[in-house]
Amino acid sequence: MISVIATIKIPEGRRGDFLAEFAKIVPAVRAEQGCIEYGAWVDLPTNIEIQPDERKDTVVCIEKWEGVEALEAHLIAPHMVEFRKAIDGLRVDIGLEILDEA
Repeated sequence: MISVIATIKIPEGRRGDFLAEFAKIVPAVRAEQGCIEYGAWVDLPTNIEIQPDERKDTVVCIEKWEGVEALEAHLIAPHMVEFRKAIDGLRVDIGLEILDEA
């Protein structure tokens, strides 16, 4: 099993628009072979002092896949190609971390 953390920077004030587009693809992604977990997360403000400031224009997608092959298939799935077109103006930057269990 691998984990993926995608940190997506959204244009100021557009996080709701991005999340609406993201919600449309979640059922299709979760139905993909090899998908274990897939969802969007946003910062939760707390009083924990080591936590950085809230990022109001950032979405973190946390994913778990059976392996790299499943992730690679996901990235070229037709619904993902269409999703990338739909969010073309809704993302400023994206960082991707692909992790293996230690």
